[in-house]
Amino acid sequence: MRASTSYGNLRAAVLGVNDGLVSNFSLVMGVAGGTGDPDIVLLAGVAGLLAGAFSMAAGEYVSVRSQRDVYEYQIEKERDEIAMQPDEEEQELVAIYRSKGLSQEEAETVARRLRADPEAMLDTMVREELGLNPDELGSPIGASVSSFTAFVAGALIPIIPYLFGTASLNVPASAALSAAALLLVGGTLAKTSNRNPLWGAARMALAGGAAATVTFGIGRLVGTTLAG
Repeated sequence: MRASTSYGNLRAAVLGVNDGLVSNFSLVMGVAGGTGDPDIVLLAGVAGLLAGAFSMAAGEYVSVRSQRDVYEYQIEKERDEIAMQPDEEEQELVAIYRSKGLSQEEAETVARRLRADPEAMLDTMVREELGLNPDELGSPIGASVSSFTAFVAGALIPIIPYLFGTASLNVPASAALSAAALLLVGGTLAKTSNRNPLWGAARMALAGGAAATVTFGIGRLVGTTLAG
């Protein structure tokens, strides 16, 4: 696997964790602001985790599947052009290699040799003309599973205290765990973007904390209104 692919996968995984963490942290705090019943908060957190994870997985599957369909159509179209217009495709190869610095004679020699092997010619045209790597068109199922897993990993953090803690410590423990996770995620994202990890961590914690604080306040207001 190329370094750029590994980098992209890491960044996508961290972003997925961040989506689950921020959305479910805000949800849990909002419900906790409206009710003191830990079972209700836990139910809301689990529901938010599952709904978000399945939604992300479905969306990622459709997105990558649609993208792959487009790429596969482009490749098959190129295959047809090679079969029906080999001379024109050969001249395109000549032009491509000329633009890379080869002489006319060298470019024609390479193009002629590739034309003798239609699959090699197709592979070259797909890479050079379309800018695609036939071996890395994206896996819809793989992307869906990765998105689901990453979201669950993030969304699980705010509800851990409700699974194992005591009622009096649930809210502060959830907030503390989520804040620590936000710092870690923010720092990691900043590092993958060649930014200052400390600033990235602080920014993510502030943004996620602000969202959770607002939802907690709204939940408290709504809960008080309903109780009254």
